[in-house]
Amino acid sequence: MRIEQLEYLAAVTRLGSLRQAALELHVSQPALSETIRNLERELSVQLLDRRRSGASLSADGRDLLPYVTGVLEAVDRLLRAADQQHQSKVMVRLGTVNAATVSLLAPALRSFVRHHPETRVEVLPAQQADIHRLLLEGSLDLGLVNVLDADDPPHDLDSTVLLQGRIVACVATGSPLARRTALTPEDLLTGPLILMRAGYLMHRYVYRLFGGRIPPSSYSTDGAEMGKLMVSEGLGVTVLPDYSIIGDPLERYGAITTRPLDVPDTHVRLLLQSRRASRMPDAVRELHRALVEQSVRFRDPTAPIPERPGGGSGS
Repeated sequence: MRIEQLEYLAAVTRLGSLRQAALELHVSQPALSETIRNLERELSVQLLDRRRSGASLSADGRDLLPYVTGVLEAVDRLLRAADQQHQSKVMVRLGTVNAATVSLLAPALRSFVRHHPETRVEVLPAQQADIHRLLLEGSLDLGLVNVLDADDPPHDLDSTVLLQGRIVACVATGSPLARRTALTPEDLLTGPLILMRAGYLMHRYVYRLFGGRIPPSSYSTDGAEMGKLMVSEGLGVTVLPDYSIIGDPLERYGAITTRPLDVPDTHVRLLLQSRRASRMPDAVRELHRALVEQSVRFRDPTAPIPERPGGGSGS
């Protein structure tokens, strides 16, 4: 039995005519008819009632039609899954809010690419709501987002906690604010405050910190990376998750540092999100694992690195 035979039978059933089915399938009518007769001989069942007015399913054919449809649908699912698997080997798309620390992401990408040199990783900066939507649409394979402890993870995505921290002030090392042990909200207003644009978690936090108003002396930027650069250039101060600053190249080279906020601690988590599915494509699963492994090392640099198939190790 061949899939082609079932496809021919389904076309005749749908169109009610051997001639019309032959035209749609771009085969001759005798060839189509003979293909279905061969299937009938294999099954020892007459599948079609053939009349001058056209062809229709026989009673036995109607009984077997759900099985024919089931096989064709299963083949279609197989082809789509194979295509998805192929695409995952070519490219993995990762959406990330910019506060998802480069000290986590860069080493994880190095480890992944070392084990999967044939796979391209596309990193797309986006706001949390857009990452959520694109994951559900299938335009992204994985997403990195920040949430406050009081926020519930979305119920329609799988979420893995990578990092947990608190919100702190990010200041230039040479700034007078860096000489203080902690900063109050009023301290943040002594110079320009660098805000994340509306739609980012840190914008929501600052709005709440200042009682529902945005300080007038402030900049607005699209993401933490530009915010940290602006701080390093002495343009002001910003607030971010501590794990977005610790280990950042600007922090390692002494351009920026952190100071706790003199307010009740606000805890924040970095989540790795994916669509709910029975099985991830191999490359997506491997990048997921690389991010989880690097999050362990980020928290504890002495943590052992699990061996991977093929003898490689994570970064």
